[in-house]
Amino acid sequence: MPASIDDWSDWTSRFASFLDAQYRDADAAHDRAHVERVVTTARRLARAEDATLEVVVPAAWLHDCVVLPKDAPDRAQASRRAAEAARDFLGEAGYPDGWIAPIAHAIAAHSFSGDVAPDTTEARVVQDADRLDALGAVGLARCFMVAGALGNALYDPDDPFCEARPPDDATYALDHFYAKLLRLPDSMQTDAGREAAERRAQFLRTYLDRLAEEIGPVSPS
Repeated sequence: MPASIDDWSDWTSRFASFLDAQYRDADAAHDRAHVERVVTTARRLARAEDATLEVVVPAAWLHDCVVLPKDAPDRAQASRRAAEAARDFLGEAGYPDGWIAPIAHAIAAHSFSGDVAPDTTEARVVQDADRLDALGAVGLARCFMVAGALGNALYDPDDPFCEARPPDDATYALDHFYAKLLRLPDSMQTDAGREAAERRAQFLRTYLDRLAEEIGPVSPS
């Protein structure tokens, strides 16, 4: 394999500049701040899982370099498109060639909807890091930001917590907790990611308990 990278400052600047050029139309939940959080988390998980930073760091930086709206019909293709865009960018930028294919795989495999299984430790780390950003306090904020942008209601007034119906997160923001967010800890690929996901999911459960207290019992129809 290629030599390790000891000084990331130059590459970090290149990754950030590339993202800024791609992100003119990105939604607020997939902005540079999201990417930087994923990079920070991915580095931490990589240390815990003994993953290769030369794969993890670029993949985390570039995992959302192609962003499609949540309601786009081809949304499931975003991660594959991002992998190809990252492959082209890294090749043109002169990134060590031996790392590029594993980086592209990690990007293609990160998505919840992309249906690409992570086959390497590095891909599992990047997937977990991205999913962790959908949980906890940040995940709560991102969920409501996206729902607001899509014009979704906060919750179903007849059944706010999906007690007698399947979740419909295309209509209600709160339903996304049940359709996806609270299921994420079970989907984590690494021990370190699973531990962090459980802590962050507990924050969401605490929020739901407080919300139930504040909105009170559902009035009979």
